[in-house]
Amino acid sequence: MAVQARILIVARDDALAGPLAAALDALGWRTLTARGPYAAMAALADLPIEAAIVDVAGGGEDALSLARRLKAACAPRRLPVMAIARDHADLESHGFDFTLAAPVNASQAAMRLETMVRTAVAEEEFTLRGETFAERGRRLDPPESDPGPMRILAVGEPAPRFLSLSNALAAAGAEVVGAFTAYTAFDYLHERRFDGVVLWDGDKPQEALSIAAGMRRNTRLYHIPALLHLDLGAAVNAQEAYDKGISVVVGLDASEVETAQRVLELARAYRRQSAIRHALEQARGSGLMDAATGLFTRELFAAHLIRLAQASRARNRPLSVCVLKLSDGPALAHARAEGFLDRAIPQIGSMIGRLVRVEDTAARLGAEMFALALPATALAAARAAGERIAAVIGCTAFEAGADRAPFVAAFDVGAAQVHAGESAARALEIAATEASRREAG
Repeated sequence: MAVQARILIVARDDALAGPLAAALDALGWRTLTARGPYAAMAALADLPIEAAIVDVAGGGEDALSLARRLKAACAPRRLPVMAIARDHADLESHGFDFTLAAPVNASQAAMRLETMVRTAVAEEEFTLRGETFAERGRRLDPPESDPGPMRILAVGEPAPRFLSLSNALAAAGAEVVGAFTAYTAFDYLHERRFDGVVLWDGDKPQEALSIAAGMRRNTRLYHIPALLHLDLGAAVNAQEAYDKGISVVVGLDASEVETAQRVLELARAYRRQSAIRHALEQARGSGLMDAATGLFTRELFAAHLIRLAQASRARNRPLSVCVLKLSDGPALAHARAEGFLDRAIPQIGSMIGRLVRVEDTAARLGAEMFALALPATALAAARAAGERIAAVIGCTAFEAGADRAPFVAAFDVGAAQVHAGESAARALEIAATEASRREAG
């Protein structure tokens, strides 16, 4: 059976890496462990590795130079590299994207891996999208993170350690806003922009977890990292906190300076992610998009899809396409005849644009047909994405006239993966044929 590892772990022994590899495998991340740089380079050459984890704590000085070597070996594929270390001192300057403190919680590692891999794919997409738009005389401004101080919301009772951490963050150049209740915290979160949130369990640990869970249910707040200062003797355990959406759990034995470093590392990563999202979203104002829906036009999508297919081969990443075709029926026929479908199409297209990932490309192929190009996505995930979008839009009612009930836009979905030796146009044709067959069936 062919090895299909997604995560490369570089470690001399299994003291730290072994349990982490087993736990990540159980979560579906499929790891491969290399005992040294040469084995790591060989794995990168042969496998579509999405991210690497380096045991710096047990790897000696050679491990410090490994991040840049791994990234260079993977080019043009962008490879996020995490470190397992005892402290965070200067690891960013050695090319590491994030640091995990030992012992490592697999749920925390999985969350950071997901964020880092998506950011890497989005950066790749920005490069490709910039080339596609440049061919048509349009320029996309490069991602630029906000240069101002990091904005941190600290939530908890004004205990001495709470104030000490706030002072440590302020000393590191961050702007800290204090909130002493959950109600105040959400007021701040909805009124201002923050790069990170620090939660203290105090006497009400469940309140801290409810804030984190509430953030993860809100699309605007979903990506903001949250650090929990947890009393290890409390009723709430670290795993429960990670399950609720906490990004990092820190015990009370950690110093304020160390905790501040972790908060700011999370905040910097979030700012970078936000900058890339904003840069990609410039496409909507380029003047090249479909006027009604704001999606890629058929011609623009075709040109970009060719570039995506070339890049997927060069980067050893999967690429899939998905086609969504409006399902015909009496209600849709009436809406079409009376002009109500034309009025609904802009909203339908806008919904599709909001429901895809920022690194995905959504297009309007025809009057009632849409397409998605999904980089770093295999067939099953592409089909699931298309069906999820169809299900969400299928819950929306559109006006059909004063004397008729609103109509619902149902979609037939087809998907295909672009395989080696096959053109992207052929995969798109297969997906469109599948969608048409579903309608006929």
